Amino acid sequence: MGTTNVLVHVPKKGVVINEPSVVAISTIDKKIIAVGVEAKEMLGRTPDTIIAQKPLKDGVIADYKTTEAMLRYFINKALGGVRLFRPEVMVAVPAGITSTERRAVIDATIAAGAKAAYIIKEPIVAAIGANIPIGSASGHMIIDIGGGTSEIAVISLGGIVSSTSVRVGGNKFDVAIAEHVRRKYGLAIGERTAEEIKIGIGSALYLEEKMAMDIKGRDIITGLPKTITVSSDDVTEAIQNELDGIILAVKSVLHNTPPELSADVIDKGVVMSGGSSLLRNIDKLITQATGVSAYIADDALFCVAKGTGIALDNLESYKRSILATK
Repeated sequence: MGTTNVLVHVPKKGVVINEPSVVAISTIDKKIIAVGVEAKEMLGRTPDTIIAQKPLKDGVIADYKTTEAMLRYFINKALGGVRLFRPEVMVAVPAGITSTERRAVIDATIAAGAKAAYIIKEPIVAAIGANIPIGSASGHMIIDIGGGTSEIAVISLGGIVSSTSVRVGGNKFDVAIAEHVRRKYGLAIGERTAEEIKIGIGSALYLEEKMAMDIKGRDIITGLPKTITVSSDDVTEAIQNELDGIILAVKSVLHNTPPELSADVIDKGVVMSGGSSLLRNIDKLITQATGVSAYIADDALFCVAKGTGIALDNLESYKRSILATK
């Protein structure tokens, strides 16, 4: 259940849903009009009678009722319309989440129609999904960069030895890009355009061969529509602060890792997962900053969902990693 996307993994079927965490609500009767892809299309384009919103902020529930409705929609969609049983649901949550935030996730999942709700920390499932043998007596480092949070952890013997969770991710990158374009070019753009720029030409390091892209927005001074060209350098410059925040977090986890496990991490390198780890050259940036080689996991976008599915399938084996149940 991510800040940007919700991914649903059903045992024996794999990832069956990958949709934006966006809900469109009518302001007149508070009814839900659309969820997921359909609702995302409405972002920034709704009349006064409709609000398109993201019920999760920085990896945690910001709007309880809307989250519950969104969960119900995705559970029903994943299992098909008619069903005689209530499913057991496991939800991956940021490692830095408070007990109150965790309780809210459990309550919302039960209210949305689950028979039992299990909570597991994202770094653990990201590592499982990236095929890291987390049960071995050896240190493995995972960096999971999502839309709302970046989770960094060193895992050994199935548990987290050292970890941190910073509320920096793809969404903060988008906001920084929009702000930069506004300051430098006097052009107002929306979140969706900022995200398109990031995916299209974004890079964590300055590129030797620059990339460019035409974007449309509203001129701040004249108020009229306008098209300008932005370059990959603009994106790199815009997101420096956010990237620095992630690097600081990675260094602090390495700093708090016992020496034996540090040696393992240097040998094996750092595995990166999550949608925002697909930003060009972010692995090279981490390698430069820490001196430890970093590489992107296969299927980085689906690591957390796949790992959660594997953990749910093998509840007994991962008992120690599961936080709270109801």
